[in-house]
Amino acid sequence: MKMITAVIKPFKLDDVREALSGVGVQGITVTEVKGFGRQKGHTELYRGAEYVVDFLPKIRLEIAVDDSMVEQVIEVLSKAANTGKIGDGKIFVHALEQVIRIRTGESGSDAL
Repeated sequence: MKMITAVIKPFKLDDVREALSGVGVQGITVTEVKGFGRQKGHTELYRGAEYVVDFLPKIRLEIAVDDSMVEQVIEVLSKAANTGKIGDGKIFVHALEQVIRIRTGESGSDAL
C-alpha cells in the first residue's frame, strides 16, 4: 500500500477529484495549505501599497491506494492537475505500513 500526497493549484481540485473517481479511487483527504516552491510568491497592489505574497494558496491531497493502483493514480493526477505553468505542484509517494478501518476493524488493503 502507498500514500500518495499531491500539492496542486486550488482551481484544479474538481478536475482531479473527477479524474480520480473515474479510475476507482474511493477516498481522498483534502487540506487547504499555503506554500511556495520555484514560484517564490509574487507582489500585489492593495489600496496603493505594494506587498509581497510569499506563500501561495494550494490544495494538499492525500490518497491511500493499493500498490497495483499507484502508477495509474500518478498518471491521472499528473494529467488532471497540469496547466503547463509554474506552480502546478508535486506528487509524493510514501510506503504505507498499515491501514485500519476504525468502524469494522479491517486492516491492510481491505481497509482501503
